[in-house]
Amino acid sequence: MGAVAIGLAATLFALAADAAAEQFTDYAERYRYAPLVTTPLIFAALVWVTRRYVPLARGSGIPQVIAAQANPEQATRSLVSIRTVLGKALLTLAAVMGGASVGREGPTVQIAAAVMGLSHRLLRVPLRGAVLIAGGAAGVAAAFNTPLAGLLFAIEELASAYEQRVTLLVIAAIVIAGMVAQSLQGDYIYFGLIGAHMPLATALLIAPIAGIFGGLAGGLFARLTLMLATGRNRLTDWSKAQPIAFAAACGLVVGGIGCATGLTWGTGYGAARAMIVGVDAPLWFGPAKFLATLATAVAGLPGGIFAPSLAVGAGIGNLLRGLFPGSPSSAIVILGMVGYFAGVVRAPLTAVIILSETTVSRGLMLPMFATAFIADSASQFVCREKLYHGLSKSFAIR
Repeated sequence: MGAVAIGLAATLFALAADAAAEQFTDYAERYRYAPLVTTPLIFAALVWVTRRYVPLARGSGIPQVIAAQANPEQATRSLVSIRTVLGKALLTLAAVMGGASVGREGPTVQIAAAVMGLSHRLLRVPLRGAVLIAGGAAGVAAAFNTPLAGLLFAIEELASAYEQRVTLLVIAAIVIAGMVAQSLQGDYIYFGLIGAHMPLATALLIAPIAGIFGGLAGGLFARLTLMLATGRNRLTDWSKAQPIAFAAACGLVVGGIGCATGLTWGTGYGAARAMIVGVDAPLWFGPAKFLATLATAVAGLPGGIFAPSLAVGAGIGNLLRGLFPGSPSSAIVILGMVGYFAGVVRAPLTAVIILSETTVSRGLMLPMFATAFIADSASQFVCREKLYHGLSKSFAIR
């Protein structure tokens, strides 16, 4: 019952997020410089509403699910309560309509965990942390139509110590939620049928470079996010003392970059897919999207970083294309996405499988695995702590 509800919720949330993104795109095209004013104001308003009414809805949603496993029953009244996730969904949609560089996948994980918690409360079934893991994994699977990635995400990120007996529960939730979402949305492939491949000799040269470059960039994003969210420095002290003003400043950064480029708004899905299929893109897209996503992530408003991170990774792959003009451009872009995503979330298996399932590039599996593991190691030179686990400490149940 919970898995069916997750499939329905993920589908409705995806449709609403896509509609919100289209509304903002039309607005930004019609009034190109208006977001310089409206985006900072929306950022400030969203942070004010979040802090006042649903403080546990801020950020991605994945750290909340990690923290909720310590006390699942209590978490259903706080971290993964229906009030929290309803606020999360509405405020994330508002952030998308404001031009924030956010994705819906992280919020879907928190929503899915709350749905599983509610189903157990309604049926008066004891709630275990494994159920929240299963719900979060099903949320990833339903959001991307990637069942294997959902399973690996449960193992690598949501569960610090994965138990053998949890496997059936996780797989069942993923299969049911995925079937419901697929029956409503159709059997789609997130980035389309790409089928990229690369000769082994070429991969031996490109994979290490993509892994090192992407891993270092992803580690830098994680380090800066954790530093600004949990560290002690002048900027962090000011952000905590004046959260509304800080959010407005972050919104001004996002609005300025978006108005100057016209490409960094929202998830970045369109730009990422264009680069994957071989469309030439400006070399500055990756760094610009990196800054827009960082400013959004530390502002304190609800929203995920999954999809924006994939877009930044595509920008990194686009930078690498110029170094290897004779190599398949789609494959290089995908390796850049794998390297950066693995560097940010430090989940190399999830990075590989999610790109494999969203592009159907199974012929690129070995180079992707090499890139991901190199990126995971390179990321640790910049940021030792895993991003989601570091952020989850601020949501610890006391």
